Amino acid sequence: MSNPLIIDAVPGTSYADITREFDAPVEALFRAHADPDLFLQWIGPGEERTEITHWDFRTGGGYRFVQRDGSGEYAFRGCFHTVRENELIIQTFEFEGWPDEVSMDRIAFESLPGGRSRIVDHSVFPTIEVLENMVAEGMERGMREGYEKLDAMLAQGV
Repeated sequence: MSNPLIIDAVPGTSYADITREFDAPVEALFRAHADPDLFLQWIGPGEERTEITHWDFRTGGGYRFVQRDGSGEYAFRGCFHTVRENELIIQTFEFEGWPDEVSMDRIAFESLPGGRSRIVDHSVFPTIEVLENMVAEGMERGMREGYEKLDAMLAQGV
């Protein structure tokens, strides 16, 4: 059974707190976020294929990836403001289909007993409407299915 994805988006606010535990050490979880070859294997819903077009994973770096499925193409980009290995990523996130609507994500990586780990993500959106649109367009499904793929990848010892 998969660990639950918890998205706490308080109505009337423009932020969401996202928490998810993993049955793998924090070093493996962080590496799956840092290494582009690993990242493209798990990010997004199950049926989408991902291509990374830019990846500079460091403080001050940036990224861009494109996901494709039978309905179309979806591109995302952002900047890595802070990267601290096995501890923290602070980044922007923008869906190119909604230009100028950039969120700021603070993703903390926590070690748990028994070789387990947790992600705690605080995402701040520019407006309440942008957060509501992200939720309505499938944010929860995309994250849940992506993290399920990540679980399978981590179980293989990646």
